[in-house]
This record gives sequence, C-alpha cells and structure tokens, in this order.
Amino acid sequence: MHLMAALCLCQLATVSVQTPVLEFPEPGLDDPSAYEGYTTRFFRDAARNAFQIYLDARSGRVVHVWADAANASAAFTVRDTTGDPAPVRWGGTGAEAAAEGNRRAMRHRLSSELDALEVGWFVLGTMRQERDFQGWGWHLRPFGQGRFVLQELADLVDHLALLPAAEREQHLSLLNARDMETLRRRLEPTVSFSENGTSWSVLVEHTTLDGRNRQTMELRGDHRTTVATVVGDVVSLVARSPGGITFEVVTGTDAVPLTPLARDALFNDEFWEYYERKRAVADSVLSGLDRPTGVPHPQVAAYLRLERAVRGLELLSYEEKLMAALPNYATYFGRDMMMSALMLDPVVSADVLEHVIASVLEKLTPDGQVSHEEALGGQAIRENAADYSTLIRAWTRDGNRGTTSNHLAHARVLLGNLQRVRENYRMIDDDFQLSVLVDRYLSRSDVDTARKQQFLMEVGSDGRTRLAGLIRNLAFVAELSRPYVEQPTVTNLVGFQFRDDRGFHPGSWRDSRAGYGNGRFAMDVNVVWVPQSLAAARRILDTVTAFDVTSSDVGWPIPADAPTLRRYVDQPAALERALMTWRQARRHFEVRIAPEEIGRHVTQTLDSFPAAERDYWRRRLAAATRDRRALSFLALALDSLGQPIRVANTDPATDLFLGNHTEEVVQGLSSPEAVSQMLDVFERPYPIGLYVDGLGPLVANDAYARRAVQRDFRDDLYHSPHVVWGREVNLLLLGLARQIGYAYDDTGRLRQDSETMRAYVARLRRLLEGTRQAVEASGMRHNELWRYRIEGEALRPVRYGSSSDIQLWNLTDLAVGFQLERLPQE
Repeated sequence: MHLMAALCLCQLATVSVQTPVLEFPEPGLDDPSAYEGYTTRFFRDAARNAFQIYLDARSGRVVHVWADAANASAAFTVRDTTGDPAPVRWGGTGAEAAAEGNRRAMRHRLSSELDALEVGWFVLGTMRQERDFQGWGWHLRPFGQGRFVLQELADLVDHLALLPAAEREQHLSLLNARDMETLRRRLEPTVSFSENGTSWSVLVEHTTLDGRNRQTMELRGDHRTTVATVVGDVVSLVARSPGGITFEVVTGTDAVPLTPLARDALFNDEFWEYYERKRAVADSVLSGLDRPTGVPHPQVAAYLRLERAVRGLELLSYEEKLMAALPNYATYFGRDMMMSALMLDPVVSADVLEHVIASVLEKLTPDGQVSHEEALGGQAIRENAADYSTLIRAWTRDGNRGTTSNHLAHARVLLGNLQRVRENYRMIDDDFQLSVLVDRYLSRSDVDTARKQQFLMEVGSDGRTRLAGLIRNLAFVAELSRPYVEQPTVTNLVGFQFRDDRGFHPGSWRDSRAGYGNGRFAMDVNVVWVPQSLAAARRILDTVTAFDVTSSDVGWPIPADAPTLRRYVDQPAALERALMTWRQARRHFEVRIAPEEIGRHVTQTLDSFPAAERDYWRRRLAAATRDRRALSFLALALDSLGQPIRVANTDPATDLFLGNHTEEVVQGLSSPEAVSQMLDVFERPYPIGLYVDGLGPLVANDAYARRAVQRDFRDDLYHSPHVVWGREVNLLLLGLARQIGYAYDDTGRLRQDSETMRAYVARLRRLLEGTRQAVEASGMRHNELWRYRIEGEALRPVRYGSSSDIQLWNLTDLAVGFQLERLPQE
C-alpha cells in the first residue's frame, strides 16, 4: 500500500499530529488586510524538516514546500465554475505527519464556502519550478490551455530520440526508463481517480526524469458529501447539499531529509539571557491582566515577535546548510548565509559561524570563487538536461554518429548522475564577503586560538584544509582587485560580467537587471566590499602567520600561483597601499543634486505616476521642499563608461554596518560631517530621499536617473522605489547602533565629550529611532520586503506578493533588538 494512498493512524507506525510552528498573518501581531488574502502555516514533518503550506486567495494557488534535500514542492490552483480564483481556508487547526521507510507524508484539510470547485494546474517538482510556473503567469491561465512542461526536459527527450537505437537504449537505461513512452510520461504529473466505499481519491504522481524519485499528492473526500470527477487533469468537486466543500490534501516525497539544528545550538549565552528577560517581562504583564484582549500588550507582543523569529531561524537551520528562505529559496545561498551570519554575530554561537564558513569553503571553485546558489534535485536535473541537449546537438552537428564520440561519452556521464548538484558562481559580492566573515570569526573573544586553528586545519571533502580554501579565496580577491590598485581609473573597478546586448549580469544582492540600473560597476561591491575584504585579508594574514603552520599542503605559505597575495604577505606595506587606494573608490560614485535640480527632477518623475499616487506624493513634496539643501548620495552603480547611474539607494547602510566611521571621527581621521553626508539620503523624505513615514526607507529613489532606468523600475518593482527591504532596514539599524556604540566608552560615557560629538550622536539616534518607528508602524518588518498602496489620500503598507515569509537576513532582526537594548542611554 502506498503511503500516500492511505495515511491512517491505524496503519502507519510513525504518525504525529502537528500544530503550526509558525503562521502568518498571526492574530494580534499582523494585519490580515496587509496580506491581501495570503495565509501560510509552517509545520515539522516526521523527520522534523520544515514543511510550509500557503494559500493565495488572489490566484487560488495552494502550494506545499518541503525544506529538504530536494527543495520539493507540490501545488495546485482552485477556481470556481466561472474560472475565477476560489479562495480556500484551513479546514482544521493542524496537520498530520507520517513516515514509512524512506517516504514522508503530510496531511491537512482545506474547505471552501462554495458548493462547486475546479482544481487544476498540478505542479509537482521543486520550488524553483513552482517559482517559474508563477513567474511566467501559468497559474493565471485557464485550465486546459496548454501543457506546462519544462523545456529543458522536453528537449532532452527529443534529443535522446534522435540517437541510433543501440545508443538510445543505453541512454534510456541510465535514466531507468524502459522505453521512450516511459520517459515522456515523466515530463508532467499523472492524475488518476478512484473510489473506495464512501470515499473518493484523486492521486497526482510525478516521477523525476531519471526515475529515482517520486512525489505524490492526493486529494481525498467523502463521497456522501461531495461528488468528485476528473476530466483530463482537472478535478471537479460538487457539494451534494449546500454548505460548502471540505477535502483532504496528502503530499508525499521520498527525497532525503535534512538534519535540523536545535535552537540551543544556534544562540550564545548573552542572547539567551536577553530572551529570558523578555519572556519574564511578558509573563509578568500577562499575570497582571484580568483577561486577555485581542491586541497583545506591547511588551507581550515584543516577546511573541522575538519567539517567532527564533522559531523562524530554527526552521531554516540544518546541519547540512542554513537555508536562505521559505518558501522561495529553500536551499543554500552563499551570500544570504554569510550576510546573515555577519549581522547575527552578536547573538549566535561560534558554532553557527563555523558552520556557515565551512559550508562556503566546501563549495569554492579551484581558483577561490564562492558559490552563490546550489541547484539540486529537480533543478539539477533541469540544468544538467540542458547540457545534455547541447552535447547531442554538438554530436549531430559534427556528423560523428559513432558510439565512441566524446560528445556521446560526456552525455552518458551526465545521464548517469542527472541529479548532480550544480553551483552558480556568477555573483561577485559573495567572493569578497567570505574574508570579512572569517575575520569576524577569528576576532571573536569567546573562541580560543587553538579552536580557531583546529577549525581552519580541518580537511574538507576535496582533501584540502579549510585554510587552503581560504587562501585560494584571498588570492582570488587580491587578483580581482589588483588592476585598480595599479591604475585607479573607473574602468579598472570590479565590474559585472557582460550578459547580452542589453547590458550586464547583476552580480550582487540587487540581482535583477533593473536593480542596478543596468550598470556595470556596482557601488556596494566597489565602495564597501572590496575595501572591507582587503582589510579583513590583512588581519587574517596576521592571524594565520602566528599559527603553527608551515606545510604548503595546507595552503601556507602562499602558493606560487597567487603572486599578488604572496607580495602582500612579503610586503605588508603593499597591502596597506592597496587598501588606501580602494578606500578612494567612493569618489567615482559621489552624486550631488543642487537644490534647484531637486524640484525639477522630482516633479518630472511624479508626472509619470498614476493619478492617485502622483497626487499623494505631490502633497508630500510640497512639505519636503521647505528644506532647500542640496542632496548628496552615492550612486547605485556606474555605467559601462564609468558615469554614475543617479539612483539614491540604501546600500550605504552596509558601509555603516561594517565600517568604523565613528571610531575614525573620535581619532580625528574623519569628521562628523562626512558621516552625516552618508545619512542624508536616509533622513530626507521621499520623493526627495528615501524615508517614508509609516513604511520605512525605500530601497531606491530613481527621481534623478535617466528615463530608461525609471522605465525598468516601473516594469520590475522588486528593487524599485515602491518597496522596502527588511535586509536593508536591519543593516541600517545595526549600522547606526554600531556607530553610536563606538562613541561611548565602557562606562557609558562619550569618549569625546564635546558639543560636536553630542550633536553627531543625537543625529544618529534620531535617524535610528525614526527608522525603527516607521518600520514598526508598517507592521511588515518580519517580511522579506514590502510595498505601499495609495488608497484615497492615505498610504497603506502591504505584503509584496512574491516575498518570502521567513528569510535568513530578515531574521537578523534578532540581533537588532539585542543590540538596541545594549546601547548606552542618553
């Protein structure tokens, strides 16, 4: 009996009833209207892997996601009989988790007030596949309009069919397929209907193209209350009497589970003391209340949000990796892990930093590049299938039809391991982030020198020590940054790779074409990450030199094929000169908008807005233009000619977070005015700057950019002036807290007690508190990103439609609260 065909307490040895670990929106903490009909629940399956279900009333889409070794997903769309989305709701308070052998299953119920429903567009695969399905708009198409088949897989089948019979049989055997028809059936799920006594069942099954894994999803109901029929791959449900429809959904997978990390392993002692204080305050408040109210007391709500974030981090944390997010990015992302570890450093254990560093080093290229993202399971099949088709086309083009062809030999190797994990190395910022994170780890006072050395000397799966991998990365960074050191001109900055005739690949965190204004040289890479990486390399080299390491087998001394890094070791002054040169790179990105220009640019930009939005911001502009100062900011990027793309942006928050600006002010190496200039764009209200009351800092402001840049942002809102990113909010708050903290000594007194320093710190505090209040008022700060909507004459924060519900770098809010509580009082 298939596990998915009968999930019964009496028949399975391992079944447990699960209540949601998390739920959004949460009564009393979230505004349901801001979610626009979107609801989600997170559970633990029988292997304690995270399992998410979300219901999107706007499209009728119901999606199930497994945080496991395959990033598995199973989804369908529910509509009424006219073809409109039919909202469904939870049919109970929890779910059931089951396991049998290597298969796991989850069962839950859904209900609808309608008496007739249609269910279709079943997609079983990976979350990457589901993201594309929705991104391409297939979930909005009428049922029966086309077949959703991944082109890469269809191409593989078509190319395999071109092979001579004997060769074709070998390739089919490698895919565990009896014949071509068996292979073609794996391109999309199969749907079958059955009845058993008083119950009916619709079983949807999908086998991976290599035949190694099977996913199932079953819809089940009571024949006495609901009539179910199946035509093609569309299920019709009709209630036998008025009152709505309830049905069960059972999803199953045989993908390998991951090993969850316990919360005790995630945080340090200082955080747990902070956590217990918050819980004690909440308990005290609750004990003093006569009866609970619908809206929690602020101190109770603060603890509940803290607990929610702790649970969120637990759901993403596994021995194998920390996942980037759920539901959209439930796998390894190098940048997300490293950035989150840096931001969470004050509250997480040293084990977490070691875990992240080890994961990143394990995936380095031979020349030291960091993997941005892994493709596994169905996504690996998809990418490897594309390579297979390329090989067969090359074989056909070359006219070599012999079975000993190199092309055919390589194609057979691919098919023999079609799920081989693939790594994406196209990003640039993550290559510079690794050394910054390692430096942060090596500077921790709660880790002794012996442990640090032992950690770096451990051998990875490639037979090399972690230190050897780290040296490869430092060498790569040194070589990539060398041209600008030798000749500090714009075109020698670190640039994105050429993508196509439309521009460059966005190789940093704003990873969309619009995100960097189609620029070539990103400000965050060149102004922030390269100097920070070189400074970290200097400290790492000093630390490693003191280790008892003398063998080249472990990466030390520096190998001959890393000449720039060897020179930096032999001549520390050369590294210092390189660092000083790179610290001047910000001059290429400096933009100053004169007072008379501000009004003209902003007015022209607002003229292109829809009427209600235009009128709203015009009213705000009328108040904002009383401030007639010039506006200075660092451009988002430079174009291929080295000209600034004049988009104001939040990326300087990373500089505030990583830099020692206040320390430099105290030592006389910088001035309060220089730091204040960085803050100006965060303080000035939109549409002049970035600040929006009740919402937070917009991730960009394109009012001063070319029309082409503005058009791109209008078409792609993800990194546009319409959204606030939680990552950037937390970087800004942590950065401000860091700079404020540097101004005080251990006794809580200003290190430089002058009117200038007091005014400087007061400005930092005002920006911190104003930002915090705006974001708190939005009610969306736990989201990956959020946007606004103008209704009447009011601005209303709403959830961004494709944002993740829990994301590593948003959970860094755990460190924000912790750090703010530790700041000296005024």
